[in-house]
Amino acid sequence: MISIIIATYNEKETILEMIHRIQAYIPDPLEIIVVDDDSPDGTWKHVADLQDPRVRLIRRTGEKGLASAILRGILESRGDLIGWWDADMLMCPARVPVMVERLSGCDIVIGSRYVDGGADRRRPVRVVTSAMLNWLANLVLGNGIRDYDSGFVLMKRSVLQQVLPDPNGFGEYFIEFIYRSGRSGLRVCEVPYILTERQVGTSKSLSGILHFLALGMKYGMRILVLRIRG
Repeated sequence: MISIIIATYNEKETILEMIHRIQAYIPDPLEIIVVDDDSPDGTWKHVADLQDPRVRLIRRTGEKGLASAILRGILESRGDLIGWWDADMLMCPARVPVMVERLSGCDIVIGSRYVDGGADRRRPVRVVTSAMLNWLANLVLGNGIRDYDSGFVLMKRSVLQQVLPDPNGFGEYFIEFIYRSGRSGLRVCEVPYILTERQVGTSKSLSGILHFLALGMKYGMRILVLRIRG
């Protein structure tokens, strides 16, 4: 079984298409776990109304946050392979069959914008910022990982015996998860994918320039702290 986790907050415009794409590209046995932080736009209701046995809804009413939502989904998953990405990353499901193949020689496979065939086609400010963060991560952390803040991953369940994602923060949790996985001796591979700007809805990381800059600083600080702690 493959378990795919999608953490949502106000994603009613994309969540159903994402579910349909996952089901189109990933064969059964499959479970899709949507962890919704009680979205005011009713994202959780759109998922509940599907009444699809392959789709599980976790509606959180007393807790919020991307990293903790991902961890909740991981802990409740049943699959032999576990993956996750953002609700607006509609191109991801098509790459999963390739990632499944690569897992024959790896423990974790990352969808990467920075290996041959990958690309980041979002607005320039996001492309430049992400490239700078990954340059810093490669310089400070090493391990040969090209896309440290990908947020698009598929892994074997056995990884959980050695590493769990930190439930704190936004996307910086992913940097720490991948870094600690490599330090634990797990084999991390990358496959190319193309990331595009979301077509509908509002980006959580680009809701305002100050918020965007603050997130960038948090990512940078997490990288430096990881290096200091080892």
